[in-house]
Amino acid sequence: MTKIVLDLAGVPETMLWTLHNRAAEALRPDGALRDPEAVRIYQAIAYDFERHFGKPEGAHAVRAAAFDQIVRRWLEAHPNGMVVSLGEGLETQAMRVDNGTMRWLSVDVPEAIGVRARFLPETGRFRHLAVSALDPAWMDAVDPSGGVLVLAQGLLMYFEPEDVTHLLGGIAHRFPGAEIVFDTVPVWFSRLTLKGLNRTPDYRLPPMPWGIDRDRIVPTMRAWVPAMNVEILPLPMSRGLARVIDQVFGVVPWLRHKRPGLVCCRVGL
Repeated sequence: MTKIVLDLAGVPETMLWTLHNRAAEALRPDGALRDPEAVRIYQAIAYDFERHFGKPEGAHAVRAAAFDQIVRRWLEAHPNGMVVSLGEGLETQAMRVDNGTMRWLSVDVPEAIGVRARFLPETGRFRHLAVSALDPAWMDAVDPSGGVLVLAQGLLMYFEPEDVTHLLGGIAHRFPGAEIVFDTVPVWFSRLTLKGLNRTPDYRLPPMPWGIDRDRIVPTMRAWVPAMNVEILPLPMSRGLARVIDQVFGVVPWLRHKRPGLVCCRVGL
């Protein structure tokens, strides 16, 4: 089988990094994620994943599984609802959580949607929209009649803080009662990426301007959108050194809030 060659850089290239980690985890007998679609796409791409991103790690798969759990719980209450996934690249979450009646809108920049459409074509319930998550035009494509869940997995940290403010505020204003789920990186990690952080000699992480420590998430969100119920959910590491470090951070008081976060916001509730 002839593999597909992709030419990606900057933030769009991160879709290959997360795919690398999710597919590798799905191929493990003891993996934290079952994701046959990710494996299919991974094996169809001509790209030296390990040279760029190093040995696979389970963190992205564990994060995806945590998002899956939230989406499935939401769909139990909103079986005909619309899920809007912002900047999801080659994430295959829609296939993992599909209940047969939900609707899914994937919003990403044209370059990313072009790649996504090659592997995950649109259907009647699964649609693509090639605009930036920061462009409010995507909100016009959302039908709120069955409820709205907005996902921003591995995305908001790549935006400037004021852009995050405007995006979340815009969603809250346009879709009262919606839920918004996103993950965060702590300030220290954000600063490392701004200075220049290499994953391997052949891959440097894109800058992540928006970092926030866990203890600042709730007051910051409520300052931005007062009518918002904010919950910080567990985001454990999968195994190995990353898990040990996370556990140490969790028990040391001055480090407890310096870990990545998983945030669920309910607007107007």
